[in-house]
Amino acid sequence: MPAPLLTTSDLTVRFGGHIAVDAVSCAFHPGELTAIVGPNGAGKTTYFNLISGQIPASSGCVLLNGRDITTQPVSARTKAGIGRAFQMTNLFPDLSVLENVRLVIQAKAGRGFNLWSMVTRHTDLSNEAEAILARVRLLDECNQLVSELSHGNQRKLEVALLIALDPLVYMLDEPTAGMSVDEAPVVLDLIADLKKQTDRTILLVEHKMDVIRTLADRIIVLHNGALAADGPPAEVMASDVVQEAYMGRGLDGVLDNV
Repeated sequence: MPAPLLTTSDLTVRFGGHIAVDAVSCAFHPGELTAIVGPNGAGKTTYFNLISGQIPASSGCVLLNGRDITTQPVSARTKAGIGRAFQMTNLFPDLSVLENVRLVIQAKAGRGFNLWSMVTRHTDLSNEAEAILARVRLLDECNQLVSELSHGNQRKLEVALLIALDPLVYMLDEPTAGMSVDEAPVVLDLIADLKKQTDRTILLVEHKMDVIRTLADRIIVLHNGALAADGPPAEVMASDVVQEAYMGRGLDGVLDNV
């Protein structure tokens, strides 16, 4: 197995006397999609926040390609290759969908994050942005202001901006939440397509078991901030520790109710 792209070692955060994430150690490898599940309050989003830098760790560390990024701010982690969808959402709500995607590509290409640079001076970037918008089925909305997008289209734009960022680690927090049954398959197909990038890893917080069964190579279960189970989906869902952690209820039932 190749070396992990991302590792958390005894990663912990305390809020007063409450331990929200309790010494979680996990290694995430390229070519792997890991679903992170658990009931409300289990620590899933907090764990995401620790990895992406939204909150500082109380102890433990985060390694990216073997390099310690634990104390780095969000911007430095993003530049290093940590990509979280909401980081790029609504950067410029009063600019168009196309301009938002183009600006991310422009910054990624090292041409600066310049709002006032004329689109005609970056034709190649605009073409790339249009190609990404076509992938997420937002090309028809390319000239619409981000602030005017429907909720479903905003979620698709999140994925578009993440694709534009082209990170080593894709972090997706319930990417289909609030989307209609017609819109959700577009995002799920995009995630499946991202899995083909075997030099990247994907972390997915998700409650829908049909999504997890379709996409996940591995499931991590968090319970009271601690790692309760880690392994292939079928093995994790059948494990005694998971069944006991949820008071005898099957994992399907737990996830359906969170």
